[in-house]
Amino acid sequence: MENYGYTTGNQQNPSNNNLPYRSEKKIPAALLGILVGWLALNKFYLGYTKEGIIQLVLNVVTFGLASVIPFIEGIIYLFMSDKQFDDTYVYGKKGWF
Repeated sequence: MENYGYTTGNQQNPSNNNLPYRSEKKIPAALLGILVGWLALNKFYLGYTKEGIIQLVLNVVTFGLASVIPFIEGIIYLFMSDKQFDDTYVYGKKGWF
């Protein structure tokens, strides 16, 4: 059976073996959480609309005190490996911490 140039999950592309894994969403999501977390932009950026709305409501109800949550999340994002970030928040769809 020929695969016509496509690779399956068990095969690796030898030309990409030397490149380290990079997440495209990790740094922007972390910066959004740290800098403008009170707007829940990190949640909306990652596609978590329900969690973003909850974060906005929490910020209004607590007069901004709940904005510490996205700030902490942003710091957590920065200290995770790129692969772990993608596995947890991009593919795993974990909405909080």
